[in-house]
Amino acid sequence: MACFNKFGATLKQSISASSAMSAQSSMLNAIRCVSSKLFIGGLSYGTDDRSLKDAFTSFGDVTEARVITDRETGRSRGFGFVNFSCDESATSALSAMDGQELNGRNIRVSYAQERAPRTGFGGNYGGDRGSNDQF
Repeated sequence: MACFNKFGATLKQSISASSAMSAQSSMLNAIRCVSSKLFIGGLSYGTDDRSLKDAFTSFGDVTEARVITDRETGRSRGFGFVNFSCDESATSALSAMDGQELNGRNIRVSYAQERAPRTGFGGNYGGDRGSNDQF
């Protein structure tokens, strides 16, 4: 009987510690959600890194502004990212610039989301074919 009481106490302590860690993890995730990196969509094809940075510098210290371009053509893909040195600057830029006009287009501003890891391209190009494949 004493063995079961000790086991129950240990289990109870483990559950309490797990709940505390879960709450701490949730708190860290909430903090992580506030970001200093913004996604800017709906950019005109004439917008470059410099003009994007100039449009957002009035809200705080812009550490990087980058318009994403097509690898083959070098043409803008119509979106970019702006990084600020602090979260408060990003928040004020988001609320002030979302829906505003930049170079003739109304832009969409939101917090940048972490991109999901890419998977393979569906083929095994040049790799090991495996033992079950027949020629």
